[in-house]
Amino acid sequence: MIVVDRLRSIAETEGHTEAADNRPREEHVADAVVRGIQGGFVATLIMTAFRLPLLRSLPPSANFWSQYVAGGDPDDHSVAALALHLLYGISSGAVFGVLFSLYDAGRSIEPEQRGLVWGSIYGLALSAFGVQVVLQGLLDIRLEADELALFHAGHLVYGLSLGAWVGSRTEGVEDPEREYEYAGGN
Repeated sequence: MIVVDRLRSIAETEGHTEAADNRPREEHVADAVVRGIQGGFVATLIMTAFRLPLLRSLPPSANFWSQYVAGGDPDDHSVAALALHLLYGISSGAVFGVLFSLYDAGRSIEPEQRGLVWGSIYGLALSAFGVQVVLQGLLDIRLEADELALFHAGHLVYGLSLGAWVGSRTEGVEDPEREYEYAGGN
């Protein structure tokens, strides 16, 4: 019920900067978390659709699941690997939503543009963390140059998608119905 109330609150204040700015900071952050969760879900689906046909393998979460939870071959755990990957993406989206809502310095830039810029940076930071800590540190995996490039590209796609989602649904978007419609209608 709390999530439904939060979603209703977001819908009621989207595009109304004054109403959003007058809300308590906790409510503003809670709404940002919801937008981040939504964006993390969508961005993870997009990133997974980008990487699966290119790398022709499950995300590294399959290796994590195999090594630390269930044992066996990573390919035997496709459902768990994809579910864990989705959980990582949703959690990272929630964190991004909060960070995006708390960052006031770039308010003069449109939220969609800020979302794309900060989403890209965030996606690449997650990628660097993934390589250094998860792949090399936890899983002892060293990617070849072409695999590494696609790993980073996948996280850039995630960051762009997440930033676009959160930025296009944040306060300050004047009229989302009108702003995201082509000249003659969709």
